[in-house]
Amino acid sequence: MTENKTLIAYATQGGTTEDYSKAITSVLTDEFKMLANIVNLKKDHNPDLTPYQNVIVGTGIKKFKMHKEGVEFLEKTDFGDRKVIIFLSSLMPRAEAIKKYVDVILQKNTKLKPLAVEVLGGRMRILGRTIADKTDIEKAKTWARKIAEQLRS
Repeated sequence: MTENKTLIAYATQGGTTEDYSKAITSVLTDEFKMLANIVNLKKDHNPDLTPYQNVIVGTGIKKFKMHKEGVEFLEKTDFGDRKVIIFLSSLMPRAEAIKKYVDVILQKNTKLKPLAVEVLGGRMRILGRTIADKTDIEKAKTWARKIAEQLRS
């Protein structure tokens, strides 16, 4: 494994989680000079983790369910001794979303011990119209700066 090489793996439907993943990647690479790659789990269901010390997994919530690709990746992957960080893009309050989605995954993959978990604001669209939007890219960047410090230590 290469020290401080980070994989950002995400699953998205409407693009919010992808936007957050790109913002997080930008902070890690531009501000902290870390090596980072980004992968869409809908295109690559099982990315090779061999070169990575850190894995950040982001997934959106749609119709009160986490995206299947994000769930499967978190439930079935053996992350070994890598530092794992999870984020959701959701309109739900943080504590409620973590309890409903992340805690369930942690019960199924008992080896998974995330270093950090965060819920970033989501967006809801119906028939192409945005009816709710709590997207906050600046919050994602601020959070990315905090986790970058944890990943570098």
